[in-house]
This record gives sequence, structure tokens and C-alpha cells, in this order.
Amino acid sequence: MATSPTAATQAPLRPERRERLDRTARITVALLFSAWLVDYVDRLVINLALPSIGREFGLDRTEQGLAVSVFFLAYALGQIPGGLLADRFGAKRTAGWALLVWSVFTALTGLAGSFAVLLLVRFLFGAAEGIFPAAAMKAVSERTTPGQRMGANGLVSSSNALAAVVAPVLGAPLIVAFGWRSTFFSIAVVGVLVYAALRLWLPGPTQGAPRTRPGPGGVRLLLGSGVMWRFAAMFFGYDLVVWGLNTWVPTYLNDERGLSLAAAGAAALAPAVVSALAAVAGGRLADRLGGRHGLVVAPAMAVTSVGVLLMTSAHSTAAFVGWLTLAAAGAGLSFMPVFAVPMRSLPAELAGAGSGMIIFGGQLAGVVAPVVMGTLADAVSFHAAFAFLVLGATLAAVLSLTTPQHTEAFLAALHHRRPAFAAATHPNDKELS
Repeated sequence: MATSPTAATQAPLRPERRERLDRTARITVALLFSAWLVDYVDRLVINLALPSIGREFGLDRTEQGLAVSVFFLAYALGQIPGGLLADRFGAKRTAGWALLVWSVFTALTGLAGSFAVLLLVRFLFGAAEGIFPAAAMKAVSERTTPGQRMGANGLVSSSNALAAVVAPVLGAPLIVAFGWRSTFFSIAVVGVLVYAALRLWLPGPTQGAPRTRPGPGGVRLLLGSGVMWRFAAMFFGYDLVVWGLNTWVPTYLNDERGLSLAAAGAAALAPAVVSALAAVAGGRLADRLGGRHGLVVAPAMAVTSVGVLLMTSAHSTAAFVGWLTLAAAGAGLSFMPVFAVPMRSLPAELAGAGSGMIIFGGQLAGVVAPVVMGTLADAVSFHAAFAFLVLGATLAAVLSLTTPQHTEAFLAALHHRRPAFAAATHPNDKELS
């Protein structure tokens, strides 16, 4: 019988000693950190460019939000296929080709001559980038031990927050000096260079990592699993906050607080740095706790909700940045714990499909948040738009407390009976222990 969420929550806590990263893991982290950094800078720069794009094409805020959401629609749709491709053809090959193709579409973004063409290019760009995340997580799973995994993924994922520093610091001056199109050309060149490094230097899977392709039974179990979709919904709640803030904070500071584009970018530095540090800490906590994401995500999302609610009522820009930093800290701390139990529990040959499902949930939030918040900002106010994000934080917190908190409960909920799951997937015992 499946273990109930309550029973899973009450299972005894078993802290584990976090393992140091070996040479293979360190090289893997460094290369995938660089690839993720390019990935996130590519998608964040458009948020800085939205005011310029809006003026050039005559767009209101709802239409500007659509330019962001169309990327996330394709990006979300690419997550599960990306995981399946990584499981079938290999993480290194899948991640590399995704990086190369999305760099081409990054360059094409700068050539868009109309709003319709921009939407088409951003959709195709999102489809290419959507293949990458699950492949990257699978690459980490194949090159780390279970005790290293969340710490390694936390380091890789801290690139997301660092991108929030790099994008305004480098992108804003380029946009001001040379126009918004030049920024996309520059990032495309960097993407091609990182692709070359990934192809040349990413190590092979560690000895003992499974080389078998996933059986159709195992994939069907994941896609039909209610517990996996609950983890995906948790990530949806988390990402509703993240993508809502990333999309609209620069425009809010520019339109409502009167900051220049460069000053708005500088204001985002402290929240981004804190979020990056929190992502690393969250990954280490997930390894140390052996799961137990509810202990991290629920209180962290409560802190995020407080920060979000107090941001737009702040009297000064400095106070706004302070509350934004608090919100970013809670969100950063929550990132890796959402993945901890599934990624520690699934066999490596299903790591791509499993992570793809969870990331799919998060990227649906990237479709919803920009358009809904843009509509609320136009129709009501930015205060209402940011308050909307509390719904995401609440959803993530509730699901963090009602999903299985450790491997045994997760496997029981996944397929009711561990022997049937093992028969369908052929995991090695080490991965499931």
C-alpha cells in the first residue's frame, strides 16, 4: 500500500554526512555552472530590454508580458521531452546540442523586425532551452554520489541567481550604449564558446553509473505518478514567485520608482547575490537532511511571502530592495530542496525524465506569471501584481509539507510497491538506498 503523506512526514529524520566533491564532480559543476549561467542570462536580458522593446513595437505591459510568457510556454513543453532525450541519447550530447541551438535563436532575437517575429523566435528559443535542464541534472546525477548530489546541484543552480547579477551589470550598459539588439548578439557568442568547452571537457559518467536506457515501464510510472506531479506543482509555486519578480522588478523600478535602466540593474545586485548564496545553502541542507524538504521550503516560503507583501508598500527604494532581498533569500533557499527526495530516490537512468517533470511544473509558472502580473499592473496596480505572487509561495509551502519527505515514502507513493518499481526500472541498489 502507498504510504500516506502524513506517515511520510512522521518518518524518523536521518541526517547524513555531506560528501566532498571529487575531481570529476568539480569539473562537472564548473562546466554546467557556466552553461546554466548563459542559459539564465539569455532569458533574463529580455526583462531589461522590455521597456525598449515596448517602445519600439508600441506594446502595452500585457503584450510585453506575452513576449516573456511565449518563451516559457515552449520552455515548459520541452522539459519532459528533454529528460527523455537525455535518458535515451545521453546527457552530454543532449545538453550540448540544446546549448548550441538556443545560442542561434538568441542571436536571431536581435534580428526580429516585428512583434510577431519576436514572439516566434522567442518560442523557438524556449523550445531549445527547454531540452537543457533535465539533461544537466542527469549529467550531475551520473557524475556524483547520492551524498554529493544536492550539494553539487545547488552549486550549479546558484548560477541562476548569479545570472541575475550578470544580466543587469553587463546587459544594461550594452542596451543603453548600443541598443537592445546588440546584447543578444553578444550573449550568443558566449553561448557558442561554452558549448565548445562542454563538448571538450565534460567528464564521462563515473564508474558504476548506469548506462542502460530507461524501460518504457519506468517512464510510464513516472508520467502517471500523482506524487511526481505534486513535486512539479510545488516547483510551479516556487517559480511563480521567481519568474514574477525577475520579469517585472526592472520595469517596476524604471516606471514607478524613476530609476534608470542601469540603476535598476544595480538595485537588483544584493537580492541576486543573496539568492545565489541561499541556493548553495539549500543544496547543502538537502544533502544533510537526506530530504525533508518541508523543514526548509515551508518556513522559507513564509519569509518570501512577507518580503513580497512589503516590497511595494516601502516608502524608499532602499527599503524596497531590502524587502526584495528577503524574498529572494527565501526563494533561493527553497530551490534545491524541492528536488531533493526525487533526485536522491530515482535511479540514474530515470533522472532526466524525473527532473524534466518537476521543471515542467516550474516553467508553467513562467507562462502564467508575466502575463497575469502585466495585466494586474495595467488594470489595478503593481502592488496587486506583486501580491499575486503570495499564492505561489503558499502553494509551495503547503505541498512541501504534504509530499513524501524521504526515499522510502517516495518510492512507496510512486508505485505502491517497491518491487514493481524495481522490476520496471532496473535500478542499482546503491541509488535507492
